[in-house]
Amino acid sequence: METASSAYDWDLVVVGASFAGAACALAAAQYGLRVCVLERKADPGARLHTTGIIVKEAIEQTWLRRVPDALVQRVEHVRMYAPNLRSVLLAAPDYYFMTTDTPNLLRWLASELRASGVALRLGQSFTHARREGVGWQVEGVGRARYLVGADGATSRVADRTGLGRVRDHLYGVEQEFAGVVLPEAGALHCFTSRRFAPGYIGWVAQNPTGVQVGLALRHDPARARQPDREGFLAHVRDAVGLPASAQAGATRAGLVPCGLPDGPITAPGVILTGDAAGIVSPLSAGGIHSSWRHGWTVGDAIALHLRGQGPAPEGVAAGAAPRFRAKRVLRWAMDHLQMDWPLDLALQSGAMRRVAEQIYFHRRGMRV
Repeated sequence: METASSAYDWDLVVVGASFAGAACALAAAQYGLRVCVLERKADPGARLHTTGIIVKEAIEQTWLRRVPDALVQRVEHVRMYAPNLRSVLLAAPDYYFMTTDTPNLLRWLASELRASGVALRLGQSFTHARREGVGWQVEGVGRARYLVGADGATSRVADRTGLGRVRDHLYGVEQEFAGVVLPEAGALHCFTSRRFAPGYIGWVAQNPTGVQVGLALRHDPARARQPDREGFLAHVRDAVGLPASAQAGATRAGLVPCGLPDGPITAPGVILTGDAAGIVSPLSAGGIHSSWRHGWTVGDAIALHLRGQGPAPEGVAAGAAPRFRAKRVLRWAMDHLQMDWPLDLALQSGAMRRVAEQIYFHRRGMRV
């Protein structure tokens, strides 16, 4: 049995206030733990690294069901485009996605943390932590029994504590077109193209404030290349009905993990979650739902353990991390076998449709 001790300033320090970090902090706070969250950005909605597209399960099964209606927009279909821009419309019974006003969604999450009694320190970066007894001395914060790194694809917590680092990434960039409405606003438009998106896809989606246009490709640190945003936009503009007069506004960009860390995600008193732990689908790069679930599991396990009601959270966290084994096979195929002409020919086939349904809907859907 282990109980929280007054020898510590905090029961839990979480680094990162995005989805995984917020979930971890909220879960722990429900038990009355003393929780501090460090977020290096002064504005949690600035300089984003996420598309903010949320799957049905996350909306219906997690804290995110409380998101204000004004911050989300329901999308029920996926229109999948071959490189030659032929397309097929996919759907699954009762399935949907939510696109979001992502900057304000993350600001709302920050308000939820504060309302739950979490000490949220905006504009404060994690710099270093050293082990002190069974806990950690976190520079600029104080003594903490547990330290959780939810600080993204290039986690400083992982680096400073000797945990595994994710080495395989995609690099994505997304532009916002404020106030624009697509003719087919109820679909997530997804584009395959070895020219524009080797190793991944491009996408166009309606959100509550306008249209987001994104492009991602396999990241090679030795031969890094910038996505051809202008070329991609010219390629897809007419297909999705984006007006020629629409002007790009805010841009978000960053690395997205598509592999597992090269070492453990836990050590005594420290745990990684979210992107820092590689908890992102290696194929779709979707991570909000899985990161939220893992972050919540970590926060819940820490609280139960400190209350003497559960096993060591390090083991719980390691066991709860998804492996995405089947999707890693498809990731290998996308990295090594992607060609445009087979996709041009196969888009309408049943086999291609089943693969797409598994990726986007996690189960068999239907073509409409």
